Amino acid sequence: MRRAVCPGSFDPITNGHLDIIARASKLYDEVYVAVMINKAKKGLFEIDERIDLIRQVTAEFGNVEVEAFHGLLVDFCKQRDIPAIVKGLRAVSDFDYELQMAQMNNGLSGVETLFVPTNPTYSFLSSSLVKEVAAWGGDVSHLVPPVVLEALNKRLRRD
Repeated sequence: MRRAVCPGSFDPITNGHLDIIARASKLYDEVYVAVMINKAKKGLFEIDERIDLIRQVTAEFGNVEVEAFHGLLVDFCKQRDIPAIVKGLRAVSDFDYELQMAQMNNGLSGVETLFVPTNPTYSFLSSSLVKEVAAWGGDVSHLVPPVVLEALNKRLRRD
């Protein structure tokens, strides 16, 4: 069984995240989406809400599991016998940071990191930008799945 993990905060999941998860799901038998719990940060959506949204938008893939995690990603991987982390890269600035993380993770546990270049359509996209644009009333309908748009509008009280 070939397993990989796509980690992140996913607050909220965007079409860019979904693209990377979809592509990973074609390469691996099982793909875990690990939703990071950072108690120091207050997200727009609670962890359970993020997990629910991700499960809804990845259900069609048939081989995606969604779980919360806190602590080291390599421990999450070890507990589930996951040998690979799949990360999307938007720009060179992503690579600098992600390379350091990949080398650290490999040094700690032997887990490999595979970098997937982001679809150019989503090269600028981040959850933070989506939240900011949506908070100011901008149209983010082309940046997130419909169920996420609905949740954003409800959360920002723009039903």
